Amino acid sequence: MAETDHTKDFLDSLAEAEAEENEALEEEIDDEAAEIDSLRAERDQLKDRFMRALADAENARKRSDKDRREAQQYGGSRLARDLLPVYDNLQRALGAIAEDQREASAALIEGVELTLRELLHVFGKHGVQVIKPEVGDKFDPQHHEAMFEAPLPGTKAGEIIQVSAEGFMLYDRLLRPAQVGVSSMPAS
Repeated sequence: MAETDHTKDFLDSLAEAEAEENEALEEEIDDEAAEIDSLRAERDQLKDRFMRALADAENARKRSDKDRREAQQYGGSRLARDLLPVYDNLQRALGAIAEDQREASAALIEGVELTLRELLHVFGKHGVQVIKPEVGDKFDPQHHEAMFEAPLPGTKAGEIIQVSAEGFMLYDRLLRPAQVGVSSMPAS
């Protein structure tokens, strides 16, 4: 019976060792599974950060492209705005010439007209367009500035009755509104 006890003890210790080994293997498997889960979470976090950084870089590229285009298109707006009085003065000079002086000053008038045409050509080349409202046009606050309102018989309220100065656009931006007088005739 001693041998049976010995065998039983041996089998018990063998089963115990096997159970401990299984327990150790299960702990190792659990540790490895936890490590794999941790690595997956870290991978997902790094992938998310990478995708965000990629999106940020793309947005920065688009923003810089837009800024570059705007600088190219609208960078000269200060210069253009500073040249508007030159246009106004050339227009006033041509408007101030009386008919009887035209023949005597033909060369001077032609020089002023050529200068004005060249200025308009340069404006056009750089995207500056003249806003030329006409008497009778409807007042548009997006392009016109009302300098005064007056009741003028034969007109409707909101119609332009006088143009004081032409306006200017730089591509789709207003450089200077056209300065106009507007009718305030009450509705009849």
